Amino acid sequence: MTQAAPAAATREAYPYALIELVEQGVDVVAIDADLSVSTMGYQFGERYPDRWYTVGVAEQNMVGIAAGLAACGKTAFIASFAVFLPGRCYDQLRTSVAQPRGGLNVKCVASHGGITVGEDGMSAQAIEDLALATSLIPFDVVVPADFEAAKQAIVAVGKTTRPAYVRTGRPKVPAIYGSDYRFELGRATKLRDGSDVTLIACGVLVGIALEAANLLANEGVSARVLDMATIKPIDREAVLAAARETGAIVTAEEHQTTGGLGTAVARVLAETVPVPMAFVGVDRYGTSGKWDELLTYFDLTPARVAAAAREAISRKR
Repeated sequence: MTQAAPAAATREAYPYALIELVEQGVDVVAIDADLSVSTMGYQFGERYPDRWYTVGVAEQNMVGIAAGLAACGKTAFIASFAVFLPGRCYDQLRTSVAQPRGGLNVKCVASHGGITVGEDGMSAQAIEDLALATSLIPFDVVVPADFEAAKQAIVAVGKTTRPAYVRTGRPKVPAIYGSDYRFELGRATKLRDGSDVTLIACGVLVGIALEAANLLANEGVSARVLDMATIKPIDREAVLAAARETGAIVTAEEHQTTGGLGTAVARVLAETVPVPMAFVGVDRYGTSGKWDELLTYFDLTPARVAAAAREAISRKR
C-alpha cells in the first residue's frame, strides 16, 4: 500500500466527494441547515452555487426539500450534525425518504458523530444515530475510518439510487489508507490477518483496533482486523469467514453497543455460525472534553479492545 496521507477529519472529504460526483456527471444538489462551515458543505457551494442550498436552522424542512428534489430526479445530499440528522429528523426521514417508492435518492452526510465531537458536550454527542439510521429499511449506512475512505464512500453512495447515511467525524485522525485504496459498498477491508480472534471496527475505532492487535501480538495472540465501514448492508461473508477461521469476534465502535456495528455482526453470527463475541462501545452519555481525552475517558482504547479479545478467546470451546 502506498504511503498514507497526513491526518485529516473525515468531514473534510464531503465537498471533494460532491465535486467528484458532479464532474462524473451525477446530477447532485446539496442542502445544508446552518452548519455548512462545520459540515464543510460550503466549499461545494462555492464551486457550484447553482447546486447548493442552505435553509437555516430547519433540519426537518431540509429533509422534505431533499425528498422533493429526489422525486424530481436529483441526487440530493443533505448535511448536518448527527444529533440533528437523524436525531431531530427521524420522522421526516422515515415518512418522506424511506417510505415513498421504496426509498428516495437522498444521501445524509452527518458530521460530528460519536463522542469525538469533544468540547460541545453531552447533548451534541450522537451515540444513537447508527441505530436510528439502520432502522430505516432502504438505507445504506456507512462509517468510514479516514479521509480517503470517507471521500470514496460518499462518491459510492452518490452513484446509487438508494437512500444512504454516511457518518463523518470532527477531529483530524491519522490516515489509514493511501491512494491505492478502493472502497466498495458492502465490503469489509481486511487490514491485518489473524487466527485467534477477529477485531471488527468502524470509524475512529479502526485505528484503535489496529493498535490493539499489536498489543495482542506481543502476547502471542494473532488478531485479524476488519474495517467494517459499511454497517448496512454488512459484509456477511467477511463475518462468516472470521467466525469460522478465528473462532471469536470483538466489535468496536464509537456508538452504543445496541443498534450499531455490534448488533449487525451479532445478527449474522446468530443466524449462521455463533461464536464467542465481545462488544466495545459507549453505553453512557457524554461529557465535555478534548476528543482524544474522551476516547480514554470512555475507555475506547487499545487496551480495552485487547481485553475484550482475551475475554472472547477465553470462551472458545
